[in-house]
Amino acid sequence: MQTKKLKKMSGRYTIPVSGLKEGQRYFDFKINKELFEQYEESEVKEGELIAIVNAERSSTHIDLIIRIRGTVRIPCDRCLGIFTLPVDCENRLLVKLGKVRDEDDPEIITIPAEEQVLDLQQYFYEYILLALPIQRIHPDDCEGNSTCDPHMLEKLQEHTVDDIDEKDHRWDELKKLVNKN
Repeated sequence: MQTKKLKKMSGRYTIPVSGLKEGQRYFDFKINKELFEQYEESEVKEGELIAIVNAERSSTHIDLIIRIRGTVRIPCDRCLGIFTLPVDCENRLLVKLGKVRDEDDPEIITIPAEEQVLDLQQYFYEYILLALPIQRIHPDDCEGNSTCDPHMLEKLQEHTVDDIDEKDHRWDELKKLVNKN
């Protein structure tokens, strides 16, 4: 059952390789919840994005510029509430035509020259994740106040230690050495 779903999805984010004539072509793809459902461990569960692929074909390779814009729904690192985060990224992928498939380099891949299509699903997923900030928290409102779940912030405040007046005496001897020099 899972295999059928993956096969159905695999054709959704493909571009033709064998029939692509030299020159520039554009492809656009709608990315939504179905893409993220393919990756069980993904922290992104939903999204509404558009990927525009500019493919420039030459006799030996295809140069892809992939622009992805839209939003994803992701958990907040502070309060664990789900919020909408904008995504806007542009990546380049060089596709060489050769004899053997090679995907060791994340920016240059080689595919057999007789291959009919190139599936971009994995690349779209990775580019979206790489575009997310390291710290993912609810944005502040127009007055600079947090839009995180107030109940959760209250609970966090209860468990936060604010005042540490105690001096750490382990460093005193080292400070004496610094002061001598």
